[in-house]
Formats: sequence, structure tokens, C-alpha cells
Amino acid sequence: MSEKKLVIQPKKFRGDSAVLSVRLPNDLIKKMDEIAENTGRTRNEIIQTCLEFSVENLSIDG
Repeated sequence: MSEKKLVIQPKKFRGDSAVLSVRLPNDLIKKMDEIAENTGRTRNEIIQTCLEFSVENLSIDG
């Protein structure tokens, strides 16, 4: 099975949005901040991109 990679592309207009509050472990936030710094994106953009990727590639067993 081939390994999927998350590719960060240029920002596109996403339409309407809403605020969602979540609690994350500090080490995960640190990793997100490192990715944001290395890609020139905001933390919010990185989290949104990761969530979109996860939802689009999710498989539910059962």
C-alpha cells in the first residue's frame, strides 16, 4: 500500500466559515507551529488543511 502524503498548496477562497474550539496536547500544537513556520502558513491554515485531508481520506471500519 502506498503511503499518502499531505501536500500544502496555495491558499484558496473557502467560503463561509465558523469558529470551533478544541483542546489539543501541547506537543501536537508545537508540531503544528513548526509546520506553520516552515511553510509560511498560519496555525489555523495548517490545522484546517490537516483536518480536510483526514476527513477526505477517512475509512470507518465496522
